[in-house]
This record gives sequence, C-alpha cells and structure tokens, in this order.
Amino acid sequence: MEPRRIRGGNCRPPFPVYEQLVDALLSAHRPAAGTRDAIVAHVLGTCAGYAYSDIETVATIMTRLGLESNGCACVAQTVDVMFIFSTAYLVQSRCGRVVILCYRGTEPTELLSWLGDADVGSDYFSLVQDNAQLLRVHAGFHRNVRATRWAVLEELQLALRGRSLADPQQSLSHRLEALYVTGHSLGGAMAALFALTLDSDGADRAVAERLRAVYTYGQPLVIGEPLPPRAAQVGQILFRHVRLRDPVPALPPAAWGKLAHFGHEYRCADGRWEPAVVPTSQLAGMKELPKSVLALIAPEKRRASLRYTIAEHAPHHYIAALRPQDRVTEFGDQAPPAS
Repeated sequence: MEPRRIRGGNCRPPFPVYEQLVDALLSAHRPAAGTRDAIVAHVLGTCAGYAYSDIETVATIMTRLGLESNGCACVAQTVDVMFIFSTAYLVQSRCGRVVILCYRGTEPTELLSWLGDADVGSDYFSLVQDNAQLLRVHAGFHRNVRATRWAVLEELQLALRGRSLADPQQSLSHRLEALYVTGHSLGGAMAALFALTLDSDGADRAVAERLRAVYTYGQPLVIGEPLPPRAAQVGQILFRHVRLRDPVPALPPAAWGKLAHFGHEYRCADGRWEPAVVPTSQLAGMKELPKSVLALIAPEKRRASLRYTIAEHAPHHYIAALRPQDRVTEFGDQAPPAS
C-alpha cells in the first residue's frame, strides 16, 4: 500500500489555536507520568475526530491547531470480505521532532465496518516483554491494526531518520523525539492495541522509546482478562476519555466475551474531565443498545431519562468538551462551553 502524502499550509488569525504547540507536545509527558495534559487531550481529540475525513482536511485542521507546514501521510487498507477498514494518519511537525499517529474510527455509514466491530472472536498474540505470554484480544480490532501496522512502522522509521513524511526525499532539521497515538471509537481501540504490540518482537525499540502517550475517546474494550504486565506498563501512558452517556466504552457486551479496560479513565461531568475511581464496566448484554440508538429520535425528556444515547459518542461532542474555554474552535470562533 502506497501512503498518500501532503504538506500542511500556514495559518492566519485567529489561528493557530495554540502558539508554540510543538514545544507544548515536547514538554508534555516528560518524564512519562500518569497525569493527563489538557492541551494534548484537546489536540489529539480534534485530530481523532477529523480522522474520519480526508488527508487534506486532517492536514488543514492540524495546521490550524498549531502544527503549521506539517507533513501528513495516510496509510489505508480496505478488504470488505475480511471486515478490514484500517486507516491511519501520521502528522509530523515541520521540524520533525513530533509525530501524531491517529487511527480512524468506525464510519457510521459503513455497515461492513460495524460488522468488523462485532467480530468479537478472540485473537492471541505473544508479548516478548511478558516472557512470550499470550494476550487475548478482540479479533476485529486486532485484524485492523495488523492490516496497516507494517506500513505505519515504515513511516515512523522515516521520521526516526529525520525524513519528511510529506516528501521522504527531504531531510528535516530534527529526528523524531516524541510520538503520540490517538483515535476515537474503533480508532481508540486500534491506538491502544498499537501501543500494546509496539516492540512486541523486539524490533521496534527505537520507536517504542519515543512513545509519550496514548489518548483515546469513546474507546471500546479491547483485551481479555487477566491483564498482562504489559497492559499495566502501557496503561501508565494511556488516557481514555469517556462521556457519561456514551455506550461504546461499555462494549462489546460481556455475553460476547469478557474484556477489561486498562489505563487511566477520565469522565466528563459538568463540563470537567475528572479521573474515574473505577473504569467503565462492560455491559452484560445487548438490551441497552437499541434504546441508545432510538434516543436519537426520541423527545428530549425521553432522551434525558435513558442511561445511554449513541449521540453522546459523536466525535464533535468530545472535541467540544475538550476545548479550553479560552481557545477558539478549529473553525476559528469562540463557541459556548460544551454541555
């Protein structure tokens, strides 16, 4: 698969949203610690939301946020009959020191993509870091990560050599120093699995050493219990964001296979992101799901009475809740605080 490549442009007022964004990304999570960074959360959440679009849009939005003249590459593979719908964007700062790897989530208009999410049979892979212990994972999510994994790693190797992802023949002033991984929904599951499998065979140590943090939004469950030591290690730099009435973080239901969350969970309540005392629990069965979908067309009072509504899973709700009130939106306006 040949990646698509593009270079982002320059911005004009009211952009960029963040001055000196590269510096902010370089200083965050250094040293690695279990503390969420609000700027990183907003930037990565916005990238995850716009990963549902095309490469030109991703490069433009990341330019507006503060990564001007970024190098953007898109790696994608689709195999309908195997339920593979794997798309990854890599956004590289102009200097080359920062790369954001962002996985696209489940596209709402693609039925086969939803079937891939429902393919919850178990896959297993060996973790060298855990003395070759086998880890059980959601089969559909794992297949999508594997579909583009080698191409993604090739792009990251270019960044390690100080090459531009917009034009690999061009040398940049710096090599990769800080890698962030992110995604919304299925994209979040893929981001978490990528981090878990990174350097699982001992071949990608240099990339793994530059992984600063993984931020996910509305991420479903991905791995089975008991959790291996590797999950605890990656969990130190994994920050899962959950809107209270979003049903997806509680999926797939336990009736389809017992899975568990790992990492730090932050929930949005009263407009603030607060650490959760316990992670979101897995739904027992399917009965809540039809109600959450029907809530889209239900009267307002009826929607308010339901435990879940699928509307809360929409990426624009996550982006709005993540944006600091003193910052313009990615559209350049000063929107009211998110509900």
